[in-house]
Parts: sequence; C-alpha cells; structure tokens
Amino acid sequence: MQRVFQILAALLLVLMLSPAALATNGTNLIAIGPVARAMGGVGIASPQSAISAVFSNPAAMCFGPYCPASESNFAGTLFMPRIDASVTVGDQETKADADDKYYVIPAFGVSLPITKKPPFWRFGLAAFGVTGLGVDYRDTALDGANFGGTGLPLASGEYTQLQILKFAPAIAFQPFERVSFGLAAQVGYSTLDLRNGSSAGYGIGAQMGMIYRITDNLSFGLTYVSPMNIDHRNVIDFESDGSDDDLELESPQMVGAGLAYTFLENRLLVEGDVKWLNWADSNGYEEFDWNNQWVFAIGAQYKPISKLALRLGYNYGKSPVDEHDDFNGDGLTSVQGHQLPTYYYETFRIIGLPAIVEHHLTAGIGYEFSPSFGLHLGYMHAFKKTIKEHGTFAGEDVEIKSSLYEDSLDFALTWRF
Repeated sequence: MQRVFQILAALLLVLMLSPAALATNGTNLIAIGPVARAMGGVGIASPQSAISAVFSNPAAMCFGPYCPASESNFAGTLFMPRIDASVTVGDQETKADADDKYYVIPAFGVSLPITKKPPFWRFGLAAFGVTGLGVDYRDTALDGANFGGTGLPLASGEYTQLQILKFAPAIAFQPFERVSFGLAAQVGYSTLDLRNGSSAGYGIGAQMGMIYRITDNLSFGLTYVSPMNIDHRNVIDFESDGSDDDLELESPQMVGAGLAYTFLENRLLVEGDVKWLNWADSNGYEEFDWNNQWVFAIGAQYKPISKLALRLGYNYGKSPVDEHDDFNGDGLTSVQGHQLPTYYYETFRIIGLPAIVEHHLTAGIGYEFSPSFGLHLGYMHAFKKTIKEHGTFAGEDVEIKSSLYEDSLDFALTWRF
C-alpha cells in the first residue's frame, strides 16, 4: 500500500508540471483513460477500469471487472489540437494557424477493497488532468497587427492557456447485492496564463453517485459533480489601465446518467450516457456567454476472446460558445465588474476560447497478457468545427472566425493485485 501511494505522489507531481491541452466537451475531456475514451467517454453505469470509475462514478468501484481484487492504472494521452483563426475588416482578411503543440497528459488511478465480506467497502484514489484550453498565436499575422490602420490592436485572446488538475480520493459502499453508493472529494489545481504571467489557484469540490444493477445484465448509474470555483489573481488587464485584474473561473456542476447492458454471455457491453453541464451559471463562462451543454455518448466493448477487448464509441456535445452576430463593437461589455470594449470582448471569446468541437469518434483495443497485467490503447478524433461572428467596430464591418479539430492517442497499463 505504501508503494502505491509513493507512485501516486510522483505521478501527481508530473501532472502538476504538464502543459494544458484543448479539451472536447467545453473545456472538459470526454473521459479519463483509453478504456472509457475509446468507448466515447461512457462509464457512469459500467466503467471498465479503476481510473474511469473514480472519474465517471465512484459508486462503480464496487461493480467493475477489477472487483473484488485491487487494480491500479497508469494512463497517458497524447493530445493534438489543430486551431486557426481569422479577422476580416472590410475586405481585408488576416488569418493564422495557432502554434501546433503536442500535449502529454498523464493520469493515475487505484481501487482497493476495504472489506472482504458484505457490506462491501472500497477505496479509490486518482490524479488526472480533466480540463484544458489554450491557443497560441504569438508571432503570427494576428499578433501585433493593427485594426484597419487605426493603431488599435487587431484582436485580443492571441494567447490563452488554462489547465485544471484534480486529485480525488473516493470511497464506495455496497449495502445490498445490486446497489452501491460512492463519494469522492475533489481537490483542483488550476493555472491560467493570458499572456500576463501564469496565475495558479486551488478549489474544492465533490462527486457523488449510485449504481443499481437492475438485472445481471442491466445497470443504471447516476452521478453529480459539484461546481469548483478558482480565483486567478492579477491575470489580465481588462481595461488597459495598467492595473492587473483577477478572473474567477468555475468548473461547472454536472449531472449524469448512464445505462449499460451486456449481451452474448457478457462478451458484448453497450452503454449510453447523458450529461448536463451548467456552463451558463459558472463564473467566467457565464460572463463570456457560454450556454449549458447536453452531452450524449454511446460506446461498446466486444471480447471475441477473454483476453482481447475491442472498443468503439461516439460522443456529441453542442458547442457551449454562443454566437453574437451583428454585435456593436463600439460599446462596452462588463466582465466581473470590469468594462472592456465589446469588440475585444468578442475577439477574446472567439479567438481565445474556441472550445467548440461537437462530434467525436473513438476506437481502441485492450489485451490482458496475464490475469494481473493488461495494456490498453485508444484513439479519438473530434471533427472540425468553425464558429464565426459578424459585427461593426470603428466604422468597419468585421468578421471573427475560429476553427478547431482534435486527435488524441491514449494508452494505459493495468495491474491487478
């Protein structure tokens, strides 16, 4: 046990030093680990790894394939977003590709039995990067250009980097054969850099859930994640008055439900999940006019032989970033008590925060080399999505546009003991 916690501490340090990544459901990754991600991000009703159980629904620690043994997962994601943007003033278009970056996101999870006789208790612990957003247009045509020869900057939001990491101890309780409950404390560590230096902060939240195995083949899961507010100090000068301002960003509360069914003597698992993310009432995202988001995911796992698992999935979440067509850029817009020109508010929203992808296809494979060791691989593609707005500023017609698509490769090593 002591060795497990030593490994976790080392991996948590790696997580804290990892760069941000652009995420997929708003600023949230669709799932943690290649097993859940390869199945479209499902896992509320029947997660297939310890790390996705702690992330998706802590109650599921009592019903996974890792029970009644202990399981640890070490996972990594290579994230590859591709972003471009343009600003058109009159008939003059200025466009650029964001700096291509490859982000490595490690994660770790463990699930252990506390009792060996009913009622069963289990303990879980996980550390993972769950949220990220970032663009880098430094030294491109968008950076440092003037608006129509006026001497004013062409755009804002040319550089943004947001990262939220979570450390989650969890406990699950199974009082009856077909019912379990779970609770996880979540400690968040967030860094935000808006080209004015990185600002870090901490937040506290919680996740709770339940699983009901309606039959031997059918499971139903519910989960709730509380909001987590983090204040980033002196991170941006909204009003260009020489005084750095704070910005609060709040991870939204989330409600999710899932239904899973096994076929063909448990060789085929199919699960569907639905989640509701409350961006519209979350600090920061509310001011930048993000809408609440419904996320729908479906995934399947098929085992042609007991050691081999083949996985497919699909995930859809409508872009939460609202479009403001026909905006008047000459006005002022308030953000957490600070007034900034509406035009630069709009460029910041569209160029600096383009969390807009909607459709994701996923696939993966897993192989158990022995009863105690397995390897899992996964791939995700988020299809290209474009957002654009039209308005006026300084007597000129303006169009602001951003496009994004994403690819990721995932792997995980699993030990059962």
